[in-house]
This record gives sequence, C-alpha cells and structure tokens, in this order.
Amino acid sequence: MPGGQACPDCASVEFETVNYVEKPLTVSELKTLLSQAGLRPQDVIRTKEPAYKQYIADKDLSDAELVQVMATHPELIQRPIVVRDGKAVLARPVENLGKLGIK
Repeated sequence: MPGGQACPDCASVEFETVNYVEKPLTVSELKTLLSQAGLRPQDVIRTKEPAYKQYIADKDLSDAELVQVMATHPELIQRPIVVRDGKAVLARPVENLGKLGIK
C-alpha cells in the first residue's frame, strides 16, 4: 500500500511488521491468530505454493495437522494478516481492514 493509496488511514496507524517467513510462528501463535480472525487454517492457505502440493493437496488433514504444516512451512500462510485490539483479519482484500476500524 505505497503512500497509503489503497488505505488512506493506514499512514496514521502505528504497526509492527512480523515477517513470519523469516521468523515462523509457532503452532500456538498460529492457533491464536486464526482464532482472533475467526478463520480456519484452510482459509489462509496459499494453494499455489510448491509446499501446498507436497504437504497438503489430496490429503485429508485435520485443522491441527494443517496448522502444524503451516508452522513448518510459513510460505503457505496468506499475508498480510493484521491484528488490532485482539482481533485479526486477512487483509486481502484491503477492505477487510474496515473490520478492525481501519479505513
């Protein structure tokens, strides 16, 4: 969102960036994030990643198993996920930020 064009209020919102590809989230952190967003693991899986084809496609994995794969292969997690005041949203599309009071 360069220059705040897609999200005019974003320029005035303080935030911390967490690069969870470089510093993967734990299973516990992922479960918390999904709970805050009201999402299931399959809601945030990137299906075009090679790891998806290798570890998830054509397998009948439980939510717990999916979270474990996501923790091991963070490139599978859609981004950005934005957290504010104990709530989270997958910010794709950017309009989802409105659920956090960010316009």
